[in-house]
Amino acid sequence: MDDGPRAGGALRLRRRDAPSTAGPPRTRPLATEPAAPQQPHRGMTLIAAISLFIGTRDAWTRAMASHPPVAAIISVCYAGILVAGVLALTARTRRTLIRVDAGVLLLAVVLVLCGYWLNHAGTDEGVLTAQAAHEILRGHPVYGQPWPWLFDRSAVGITKTMSGGADYTYGYPPLTALLAAPVHAVVHSTAAATLVTTGALLGGAVLLWWRLPVPWRSGATAVCLGFGFLPGYAYSGYPAVLALALLIPVVVRWPDTGAGGRLGLPGVVQALCLGAACATQQLAWFLTPFLLIGLYAVRRGDLGPRLALGVVARYTGTAALTWAAINAYFATQDFHTWLHGLLLPLTQKAILHGQGLMGISYYFTAGSRHLDYYSYGSILLLFGLLAATLLFVRRLGPALTVLPWLSFYLATRSQDGYFLMMTPLWLAAAATVPASALASAWQPRIPHVTGHRAKGILAVALVTPAVLCATVAAASAPPLRMNVTPSFTERAGHRDITRLVVRVVNITGTRLTPHFASRLGQGASDWWTASGGPASLAPHASATYVVKPPGGVRRAPGGSHPRFYLIAVTGTPMTITTARIPIS
Repeated sequence: MDDGPRAGGALRLRRRDAPSTAGPPRTRPLATEPAAPQQPHRGMTLIAAISLFIGTRDAWTRAMASHPPVAAIISVCYAGILVAGVLALTARTRRTLIRVDAGVLLLAVVLVLCGYWLNHAGTDEGVLTAQAAHEILRGHPVYGQPWPWLFDRSAVGITKTMSGGADYTYGYPPLTALLAAPVHAVVHSTAAATLVTTGALLGGAVLLWWRLPVPWRSGATAVCLGFGFLPGYAYSGYPAVLALALLIPVVVRWPDTGAGGRLGLPGVVQALCLGAACATQQLAWFLTPFLLIGLYAVRRGDLGPRLALGVVARYTGTAALTWAAINAYFATQDFHTWLHGLLLPLTQKAILHGQGLMGISYYFTAGSRHLDYYSYGSILLLFGLLAATLLFVRRLGPALTVLPWLSFYLATRSQDGYFLMMTPLWLAAAATVPASALASAWQPRIPHVTGHRAKGILAVALVTPAVLCATVAAASAPPLRMNVTPSFTERAGHRDITRLVVRVVNITGTRLTPHFASRLGQGASDWWTASGGPASLAPHASATYVVKPPGGVRRAPGGSHPRFYLIAVTGTPMTITTARIPIS
């Protein structure tokens, strides 16, 4: 009978020792710490804020003289930039820093709008685009129509040609003028064109900001709206700014286009934007073949040749139809003048200008009788880079948005605008096209070329013809020998040049037609009037020309050693000869 209590005790013991099925003891859940921003993200935000300082003081100074309310807005933006700098370095969460990024973008937009309010008259490209919009509204032809009266204002520059003339016609695809036409119906000034390009820049900046990975977003603010250079092109009315905005959705994550063998809605939109960009400005033409080569290589790597070709064909066809639809009205008006207008920047033989290799012949030597070889080298470099992209797309594909502009460094017109106006596309590729996206891209097999050294030799061989052409142009002697004797008159304490007596000898075996201008620094003057000698100089002949400046007088530059030159250029063949004008 004593077992009862012991049994109960045993039962109680077993219950204490039995494993529990109730789970671990309940505890209050720990609060999740918000994600802290990465230091590179802070740095990108800070760089964007700093970039907004560039050019802002000049805008504020102009505004204080003419539009004080705008100056007040800019002063508030200064405070915003300072606050953004503090927040970029002290934000504790990723979400907070994203809001700071958006604030910096908003500040940049406000500053660009202030800059547009202060300066929207436009330069030669904006003036020509506004006039083209005006002609569209009136139903008149746009291409092949000279408008010399547009350049009577001193602030409007003009593109001089090596044949001794200037270009007064519209030489761009028509989309910018088409978009400016309804604006011109209301505004009736050049501001119609500059409003379109400034709006395109702001829209493109916002689109790029939105499409980039979060840590990169403020980079879009800095490159598009900061640093002071792209807004200046927008205020001037450059059609290339609209082309840039249209190319942004084309370039962002371009290796994803046509994935799975279908373009889909995103791919169709990208093709439409590419066609529209090509119908806006010729710079888009140079990017297009690189993009198509890269797209075919990526799609062939995962789909095979037949399906990849189908994707690229549909993409190219959609872009081509878009381009054709935008150009159709103008092409049917007068096909020859329309085509000539579109090709004009490539065929006009504009006078030398820029920071590229042509500067050797223009600034640092007495000239060159083979300037055409700079153009040959530029074309050969373009084709060499295209071939290198096809052969080594896995290596060069991430730089696909930079490669096209290398060829301009060898051209006779190699101004920095050709390089920097498309720099936001560089950022888009860096942020969204890593090398891993091209790791499986197709590359043609090259017999007997294996290893990095052999491939490097092949890549050098592809660009060697371009280098040789540029060397010929730079090393060539000038075609003329010139001896310059100036005549002066004294006026109010300074000296004016009234004429130059120029003894010219043609030392080549080609008949040349020289045209004269002066150069002080980097830019050439308007054409000087030449008399007394023949219009064209026979091979090995000599003549004496009396050359008079525009307006009859040219003030002699001051300083102890002014770099003041007379240049003589010819259009066919393209040559330049430089001689110093003695003024001391």
